[in-house]
This record gives sequence, C-alpha cells and structure tokens, in this order.
Amino acid sequence: MTTLLPRSRPENQGVPSAALARLVHALDEIDHVHTLTVVRHGHVVAETTWAPYDRDVPHALYSVSKSFTAMAVGLAVDEGRFSLDDRVIDLLPGAAPAVISDRLASLRVRHLLMMSTGHAEEPRDWGEDWSATLLATELAHDPGTHWLYNTPATYALSEIVQRRTGLRLSEYLGTRLFEPLGFEEPWWEQSPAGVDAGGFGLMLRSEELAAFGQLLLQRGRWQGRALVPAEWIDLATSAHISNGTGAGDWNRGYGFQFWRCRYDAYRADGAFGQYVVVMPGHDAVIAMTGGLPDMQVPLDVIWRELMPAWDTEEPPESVPTRMAIAAPGGAMREDVVEFHYDGPIAHVRISRGTLTLDGAELTIQPDRWTPAHLGDGHGRRGLWYGDRFVVAGGWISDTYVAHLRTLQDAVTFRLEVSSTGRLTITRDHGFTGPAVWAGDPAGVQPEEADHHRVVSP
Repeated sequence: MTTLLPRSRPENQGVPSAALARLVHALDEIDHVHTLTVVRHGHVVAETTWAPYDRDVPHALYSVSKSFTAMAVGLAVDEGRFSLDDRVIDLLPGAAPAVISDRLASLRVRHLLMMSTGHAEEPRDWGEDWSATLLATELAHDPGTHWLYNTPATYALSEIVQRRTGLRLSEYLGTRLFEPLGFEEPWWEQSPAGVDAGGFGLMLRSEELAAFGQLLLQRGRWQGRALVPAEWIDLATSAHISNGTGAGDWNRGYGFQFWRCRYDAYRADGAFGQYVVVMPGHDAVIAMTGGLPDMQVPLDVIWRELMPAWDTEEPPESVPTRMAIAAPGGAMREDVVEFHYDGPIAHVRISRGTLTLDGAELTIQPDRWTPAHLGDGHGRRGLWYGDRFVVAGGWISDTYVAHLRTLQDAVTFRLEVSSTGRLTITRDHGFTGPAVWAGDPAGVQPEEADHHRVVSP
C-alpha cells in the first residue's frame, strides 16, 4: 500500500514512546481493537495491528462515513450546488409526501447535518426509498430544536449531493478528496435506489483513515492544496446543538456529522470501534478500527495515557507494531459430526482439523487464525460479510467451538456444534442482538430471522 504520511520516532515529535507502549497495552486489554494509528505533527509515531487483522485490508467504517458525507456537502455548498438553508422538500421533491406539514416545510439542509430533523425516533423500516421514508415520518419537534441521531438524515444528504451534482458521493469525492489524498480503492455501499448510503457503508484502509484525520487537522489543506474550505472544516467540527448532559464523550455537543469530545477534541465515530479523533490543541490524530462492545472505553484509555504525555520526556521504550487477538483454542479429536437441516448452513461436518460448511472446507488450527475461503454463493443468507475471513477453534469439552472473523468488518461469528449435532451460531456485534441461529439436526426455526448485513451506524 502507498504510504500517505511520513514516519518518525515518537520522541522526535514530542511523544514519549513509553506512553505509546502503555496505550497499546491498555488497548490490548479491550475486546477488540483491530488497528491503531497515532499521528503527531503530521508524522505517524505509532501504528499497531492486532492479528489476524491487516492494515492494508479495507475496513468497514460504519458511521465514520457520515463525516465524509459532511465533506461532500461542504464542497457542494462551496460550489453553489445548494445552500445550508435550502428546504429539503425542494431538494428532494420526489421523496416528499403528498401532505407536507409546517414542520416538514421548515426542514433545512443544516438540520440534516446537525441531526436536528425534529423526529422523536429514527425511522427503522426504511423500505425501498430511504429519503421518502424519512420525510414521511412524523416530525414531533420543530427542526433545529431537538437532537436525535438519525442515519436516514445523512442518507438524505447523500441523495441531495447526487441529485445536485449528478455523481454519487464516492464519485464526487473521488477527484476532490480521495484521489488527492492517495486513497486506493474506496468503496461505498448503496441503497436500493443506487445512492451511496451516506450514513454508513464506506470502507477504507487504516492509513487512509489517519490521512483523513490529518486533513481535518490541517483545516482542509493537503500538500499545499486546499481540498476543503477551512471555513467548512471549522463549521462542521464545531458544536451546533446540545446532545445531552453528563460525563463521557457522547454529550459534548454535535456538529455537522462530527462529535465533540473532552479536551477540546472532536471525532468522526463509527459503531463497534471506528474512530478518527482529532486534537487540534496537541496537533495530533488518532485513528482506530475495531470490534468493540463499549465505545467509551478506548476514548478513556486515550485520554488517560496520552493527555498527560504530550511534550514530556521518559526513557524510550519499544512500541509494539503487532499484537494478537487470542484464538478460541480447543483440542483436536477424531470425532466426526455430520448432519443436515434447513438453516443458514444446510450441511455441517466436523472431522479432525476440518469444518465443512455447505461444502466449503475450512482447515482450522486450535491455537491460530487460519485464512478461510468460503467460495461463491455463501452470502445468500447473509451469514458471511465481506470476502476475507479467518477461523480458529477446536473441541472444548463436548462442544466444537470455532470463531470466524471477517477481516473487513467488526463482525465475529461463533459457531458451536455439540457432539449430538446441535448447531448454534452467534454474532458478536449487530443492532438486532447476537443470536443468529440455534437448531438441531431435525431442523428448527431460527431464533432470529435477521440474516441481513448490518446497515445501522
């Protein structure tokens, strides 16, 4: 992969390597960080990857995508394609309902950006036309007065950009942002209408995520060029509306698709541990990907380990570049378990060291992650995400346990097959609960019918 940012010894940029080592080891205790990149004064001073993940493989960013959508909106506004105060119903006329309420008529582009559409809850059943679903949902509050995290609102911004420019977000940002930054192959999931999802679905590599943070820190400038107006960066990353009270980093105010943080920092933020944390006061950026159950914990670690350390001195220490997520382990046995039933996997067979799923044979080591290729057709029930996987597992007592990790996403599947043939599949992360399937050889109905790709933030 092309190097987008220069490297430096941490001490040369005013960061004790010992503090970075403590940061890595503290993050290692969390389930699970995938990659970490720390940038100071424009130089990468730490980059750590947790095996089996790979820094050069694009990773799902979830709602970090929203912050890229905000950049597209800012560029389109700067080009005069539309304004922050244009009415949404005028920009999306075909999506507007037949009866337009006074509140809907007053909904502006800036309200979509600051998550203040006036909805009491986020629409969940999006249908085929996501913008139409958003605009048809009753507004319980006047736009601009009530904050509610609202992914369909970001999608409406994506559709507005596409309608006004004639280009999808990925195409529009391609020549204006992605190519000048050196991004290799950005990919963005689309709606049924062929519009980039906006609020989620963007996939980038770890260094590309860090470069985006550095662009923000430099107020839109990159290698002497102004890619995004500085005034838009300032506007988008400032707090425009209150989003709650209390401790932590979730109620420090919300900007235009950016979260404010403690210590006068701000961040782009995506579900399960995707972050771009920008610290203007310390000229620093921290980019992370992961699969986390609690997203506040890594931020607490960052503040604890790095905030006292900037521009201090300590004896140098080696900063780990490679850590590892523990494999589930388990013993190998000669047992063969084989059965058929009507489920997300119709045929399962286990013999020593090999798990066969619908004809795809996965050779599994008990203590290490093994690359797996599932072949074509295995996404038909939505069980497999992406196209790069690793597996590890073995017999633990009378149950065969295998973990399947998707290297391009936060999702991890746990497959358990008892010696009697009962299969249970759970998903570590998701917005509809962890259970995917539990069944016996005779065949039972799924405990959860949701086999679709996660599409929330």
